[in-house]
Amino acid sequence: MATVTSEGSRLERLENLALILAKQIDICAKDAVDGPKTMPQLSRQYRETIKEIEEIKGMEKDDDEIGEILSARKADGKPDTVR
Repeated sequence: MATVTSEGSRLERLENLALILAKQIDICAKDAVDGPKTMPQLSRQYRETIKEIEEIKGMEKDDDEIGEILSARKADGKPDTVR
């Protein structure tokens, strides 16, 4: 079973947390008694975790088209804003 510890990068810890939350959501879906009570909290936390993972991965990837344009403008001494 994956664990969330202080070891590894923030991205690795978030990915482990996402796996744990996904497993717990699967368990809740099968539990007719407690599942409906805990599913909303787990789902919300899972969505927030996935969003944070995507934000971190997006920051690591600067090869998108807009990022290239802004980098070129900055290299030319132009402001970041485009009119």
